[in-house]
Amino acid sequence: MSSERVPFPFKIRPLEDDVQKKIAKDFEGYPNGLASCNHWNFKLSATASEEQLEDLYNYPLDPRDVWVVTPPKCGTTWSQEMIWLIANDLDYEAAKKPLMPDRWNFIEIAAIMDMEGLAKTVPQGASDAAFDVKDLTGDPSRPSPRFVKSHLPISLNNPRLLDTCKVVYVARNPKDACVSYYNHNRLFRDCGFNGDLELFVEHFMNETIVETPFIEHMIEAWNLRHHPNMCFLFFEDMKKDLRAQLRKVAAFLGKSYSEEQIDKLASHLHIDNFKKNPYVNMEHINASGAVNTDRGSFIRKGKTGDWKNHFTPEVTEKFDKWMAQKMKGCDLKYVEELDHQD
Repeated sequence: MSSERVPFPFKIRPLEDDVQKKIAKDFEGYPNGLASCNHWNFKLSATASEEQLEDLYNYPLDPRDVWVVTPPKCGTTWSQEMIWLIANDLDYEAAKKPLMPDRWNFIEIAAIMDMEGLAKTVPQGASDAAFDVKDLTGDPSRPSPRFVKSHLPISLNNPRLLDTCKVVYVARNPKDACVSYYNHNRLFRDCGFNGDLELFVEHFMNETIVETPFIEHMIEAWNLRHHPNMCFLFFEDMKKDLRAQLRKVAAFLGKSYSEEQIDKLASHLHIDNFKKNPYVNMEHINASGAVNTDRGSFIRKGKTGDWKNHFTPEVTEKFDKWMAQKMKGCDLKYVEELDHQD
């Protein structure tokens, strides 16, 4: 592992005052608004520092480590459980621990949360199971092989990442990702969004939500998909034929499993079973008061095409025009509905 520290090449820039006021009004968890970073203005909490990001840019790497990199709500948790089990010889007993922080490090959570907003939105002393950001981040010094989750785009992660570690990238069609992110921002009090879907879509297209934009994030990774250390997956392919994707990831990680083993893993990951799995469904933080449990659970539907149940024709038209502009000149294509889903 190289210990040479690389200077962080970007600046953090606050958004305009009127934009910040709207964000603070619509997202109770972000009273200070957001900030932009990198060449296409990826959004972080306004309280994030360049020192934090430089630390992330120099996050320790080891060739034995496996990363999952995705925009939020693109099947990250599903992929984490899949990757961890495939890499750990399908040890279902050892998987009976929360994904985070026990098995995965979620590296950038401190840079995307506003602690002032957290103090206002999450009841203090709700239980002994305190909502601890450091706990969710995980220990970067834990022995390799480490399993690392990042919603940061490739350009904000360690520039040696792809040349050093195995990276599984998961993309999803932006309409379903937007609906899922809407529910996430209503579920978690540290986000604190209480508006309707139409307002959220406006923020999504204006990229005034933490860890947006999504499309540039995916295009950047798509253009790196042929790197030998990247395995590029689509959420929709996992929904269409999960077993094929399990075999693809197993081969990428140098593992080989029988059809019976693949079938068992596919059953373990099926949405009906996945929703009942307390180790992936964030049930260990529910008691902290950080979750609006009356609004559902962390693992929700896991469907392709659910956006059609939520988007009005007017919203769909706006979103389609916005996407078409974003995707100009790009050969990345999204699947928005499936005839069959596992």
